[in-house]
Amino acid sequence: MVSLYCQDNHNQRHAFCPDCALLQDYALKQIEKCPFGENKPACSKCRVHCFSPEMRESVRAVMRYAGPRMLLRHPFLALLHLLDQGRSKPGTT
Repeated sequence: MVSLYCQDNHNQRHAFCPDCALLQDYALKQIEKCPFGENKPACSKCRVHCFSPEMRESVRAVMRYAGPRMLLRHPFLALLHLLDQGRSKPGTT
């Protein structure tokens, strides 16, 4: 999603701009450290917030832009994302 956002908003075709590269690196590190591991829910449904408030807002902006466009550019990934959002929170049934 960051790639799609950066391509369309920062005219980057083959690499991230510095801000988007920072966001991508930060997100990957935080996801890697997630205490839920493979059972990780969508961040919007998680009770543990791993992202700093500033980065969380940046991610929201990326997702608001890229989310609807994912359906056209990457329909399979968009479907997987929607299915992932439907999973329940960790520790609930």
